[in-house]
Amino acid sequence: MPDSPPASAPIGPSLTDFASFYLYGLTNQPYQQSADLGMFGELYQQVIGAHGGLGIASSFHPYQLVNQAGITVWYAAYAQLYSQPNRLELFAEMTVEKASFVVEPPASFAKFHIWPDTRLTTDENPIFGRFVPFVIPFLVRKDPELLRWDAEFAAAESNQARINPYLKTVNAALKFVQPKPAFVLGFGEFDEQQPELLIEKFLNCRDMLL
Repeated sequence: MPDSPPASAPIGPSLTDFASFYLYGLTNQPYQQSADLGMFGELYQQVIGAHGGLGIASSFHPYQLVNQAGITVWYAAYAQLYSQPNRLELFAEMTVEKASFVVEPPASFAKFHIWPDTRLTTDENPIFGRFVPFVIPFLVRKDPELLRWDAEFAAAESNQARINPYLKTVNAALKFVQPKPAFVLGFGEFDEQQPELLIEKFLNCRDMLL
C-alpha cells in the first residue's frame, strides 16, 4: 500500500478569532511603557476578565495606533503571537483555560501618524493639548461571554452603586503605566473599517473639558 500523503500542518490561529478592544482616557503623557508585565496582566483581568487574549504593554496616543503602512497595534500583537513556534499551544490555552499573555509593541509605534481624521490635532481642537487622549489596547479571543467591563456596566443598570467602585478599581489598576492626572473615560472596540469612531469617543467628551 502506498504511504498516505502527510497531513498539512495546522497554521492557526486566524486574526478573525480575535477582536480589538481598548480602554481610553485623558492624560498629559499618552505614550507610556512599563516593564511590569504582571501589572499589565492585572489590568487585563480588571477590564477584560476571564477571556483569553493579549495585553499590549504600552499606552498610546490614538495617532500611534496605526502606522504609516496601515498596520494597527492589534495586528502587530497578533503577528507576534503567530510568529511563536508554539502558537497553537498558546491559542489552545487562550481558548480552553482563558489564559492571557502580554506582548511588547514594536518600537515603530512610538511614531505619530495622523490619520486622514485630524480632529484630535491641537490645530483643530486645542483642548486636546491640555487633556491628551490615550488608549490601552487589548487583543481578545472572541467568546460569547460578556467582557468584564460590559458585565459590570450591565449589572450597574439595576444597581448604579456598583459602577463607581469598579471605575475606581480600573483607574487604580492603570496607575503603574498611566499615573495621575490620567483618568479613564470608557471602553470600546476598534473597527479598522471605521477608525474614526475611536476619534469620536474623545470628541463626545470635548465639551465637558472646555
